[in-house]
Amino acid sequence: MTGLLAESSPPLPAPDALAAALRPALPQFRQIEWLAQTGSTNADLLARARSGVGLRPWLRGTHLQTQGRGRAGRTWQNRVGANLMFSCAFDVFLPARHLPTLAPLIGLASCQALRQQLGAEQRHRLCMKWPNDLLFDQAKLAGILIESTRSGTAQVPDHHLIIIGMGLNLLDARALSQSLDRNVADWSGIAALDAQAAQADAAQLVACAAQAWYQALNEASAQGLAGLPERYAEVDALAGQHVDVIDDGHLKHTGVACGIDAQGRLLVRNAQGTQPISVGEISVRLSR
Repeated sequence: MTGLLAESSPPLPAPDALAAALRPALPQFRQIEWLAQTGSTNADLLARARSGVGLRPWLRGTHLQTQGRGRAGRTWQNRVGANLMFSCAFDVFLPARHLPTLAPLIGLASCQALRQQLGAEQRHRLCMKWPNDLLFDQAKLAGILIESTRSGTAQVPDHHLIIIGMGLNLLDARALSQSLDRNVADWSGIAALDAQAAQADAAQLVACAAQAWYQALNEASAQGLAGLPERYAEVDALAGQHVDVIDDGHLKHTGVACGIDAQGRLLVRNAQGTQPISVGEISVRLSR
């Protein structure tokens, strides 16, 4: 495959061929699979992790998910060839209180990795909306779901199994924008603007994200999370924007987004001061 330039591009490689292309690109991964169809790659890896079978990290991708999930239980719309959908399982050694910080950390790592697939003049257009959505020109390009569980073989309290799933739009941005009534981006649209992006094939996009996750989690386990707010500022799509914070359908806060704190919480400044917003069932949207 030589790129994902337009909707007339060749289809994704066959599942076995895509898995074969990923293995040399991700030598640290103990298991790499790509399926024609499954319910949910995150759910598959969570079930396997709870059984305590095998050494990690693992990667499992699919051409089609029938029960794909996003944050807060949202469904992920997909069709064969229009999305890259994959999950990775990692062993992470961090105190439980730091686990919520992984959402912005992984979003940051993903954004920086995919920026490297773009020409330098386009990279600033790819940003991250807290806690971990990836946006191109403020339109959603990819969503990330992070889940944690205890390993069946865990020996210490700080040992957690982290499952990271990504859905990256390759095609269908125009149709999705209309059906969802919000701006959606896809890689084919980016590739039409950027010659370097046009050369990135499916295996390259998956491998760059998975490798970035592996490195970010290893560094967090070894060195902690120092410097996260400063690094986040380099990709922050919300900085200086008026935002609404919604919890269970109710407006909880409104104000100006001003980065994150050391715990990865979004900071929203308003007349009551600076409010730290935690990852959870809360969603953030630009004020209208």
